Order: sequence, then C-alpha cells, then structure tokens
Amino acid sequence: MKERIRSLLKKRNAIMLSHNYQPPEIQDLADLCGDSLELSIKAAQTDAEVIVFCGVHFMAETASILSPDKTVLLPREDAGCLMADMIEPVGLQIMLDKLPPMPVVTYVNSTAAVKALSTICCTSANVVDIVNSLDADEILMTPDRNLALYAASQIKKKIHTWDGYCPTHDRLKPEDVNHARRTYPDAVFMAHPECRPEVLELADVIRSTSGMIRYAKESKTSAFIVGTEVGLLYPLKKANPDKLFYPASIKMLCKNMKKISIEDIARSLELMEGEVKVPENIRQPAFKAVQKMIELSLSK
Repeated sequence: MKERIRSLLKKRNAIMLSHNYQPPEIQDLADLCGDSLELSIKAAQTDAEVIVFCGVHFMAETASILSPDKTVLLPREDAGCLMADMIEPVGLQIMLDKLPPMPVVTYVNSTAAVKALSTICCTSANVVDIVNSLDADEILMTPDRNLALYAASQIKKKIHTWDGYCPTHDRLKPEDVNHARRTYPDAVFMAHPECRPEVLELADVIRSTSGMIRYAKESKTSAFIVGTEVGLLYPLKKANPDKLFYPASIKMLCKNMKKISIEDIARSLELMEGEVKVPENIRQPAFKAVQKMIELSLSK
C-alpha cells in the first residue's frame, strides 16, 4: 500500500504533508512533517500540482488559501477541528458589532471564513509578536481563549477573548502535571500555549509543536514531559533518539488527528477524492490576513 501511494504521488505530481500529531506510519510516509502553517507555506513553494494534507479540515483550507492553483486533498473529509467549529462568521460579526473598532487576531486553527473577517492571523509560536506589532491598545483574539490569555500574560494590551478552546489541550489539568512531575522528577515540562493558564504557570518552557522539537534538540536535558497531543511524542523521539519523552497525560489524544489511514490516502489519490477548495470571495480576504502574518514573521 505504501509503495502504491508513492507511485500515485509521483503520477499525480503530488506532495504529501503530515501534521506532527498524525500516526507514525503517516509521518514516515509523508514528504514533509510539521506544524500546519509551515507545511502549507512549504508546499506552496513547490511545483507540485496536488497537495495531500494529512491533518484536519482547516489545515487543508489554509493550503488552499496559499496555493489556489493547486488541488488540495484531505483524505478524510470528516477530519475536523472542534476548536475551529466553535466560531462562525455570523457570531464573530455580532461580537465585532458590540465592541469598539479594534483589530481581530485569529489563530490559524480556524476556518477560512473566519480568517476572512480577521485583521491578521497568528500561530502559537508568533502570537506575542503579532499582537505587539499592532498599533492598538485593545484587540479581539479568536477562537482560542487559552492562547489569548497566554498572550495577555506576556503583554500590556487589553485582549478580548472568544470563548473557544482545544478540547485536547484544555483537558490537561494541574493535577495531571503534578502527577507527571512526581513520576519523572528530572524531566523538563514543555507545555503548548493552547493549555489552560494554570497549566502554563507550571511549565518550564512554553512552545508550539515544532518549537518543542527544536527545544528538545538544543537542550542539554535528557528527559521531557510533553504537554501537547500525544502524537508529538513520535517526532520528538525520532529527532532525539537518545532522549526520553513522557506524555503529560495520556488523555491528550485528538481523535480527529487519528482518522486518516494509509488506505484513505491511497483512495484519495487514486480517485482524486476529498478536494478542499476555498471560494475566491473568502480566499482573498483570508489570504490577506495570513500574508500579513507571514510578512511580519519574515521581517523578524
């Protein structure tokens, strides 16, 4: 089956992307692994005609936003994101109408339609820089309240939050962290900014998924407690075979990130099934919000 997929990728002039939370066999088969936005940016820079995105729906949308001339396939159309589903354009517009005029910073873990109503996007890695770059004292951040509260703890601006969250990261509680620390007393606790504020207060370092991989590689520490979706343990171990990684909690598992199978990928490529295409009237304003973020990040 894997040989068949490699053959189909070549036949379709396709590139296969895998998010860091995907199952090991998919990560091993992919051309590129990483965070969702970095994958979409790298894929846009290739001459591939087809992008097979092994992740969730908003990630495939982002690839479509950045690569409108490429065909983007999501092997399982029902692989969604519960946090992205917690905000819709109509609800966002209602909130904006109630607030004084202010910039809207939207996490890339959101639908294209919500990005289209936003001033600029952000990632978990650059959120503080993005918010600081805006010439405004008040900002609305969507959809992740935990990421917004993390940003608010790092800067002096007033941040209005949308009441959304990632169920996988929000599931981690301080008692889980304390238990892991007692079990692995010499390990460094790395937490993702999508975790609750009370969990982040216990963290030794706060990083995005790719940031955790880089930190672990550069650190002299040999053991780590990982406060994000358990799928990241595989790329962490792969990049650092001589170091130890422990989940902060085995409850941190995203079922949507485990939906895509090898068989789904083969079928998607064979039939060109599962295309995700963002309409131009949404893509163009969404692209502006994403592009503003990319340009700011490149200028750093």
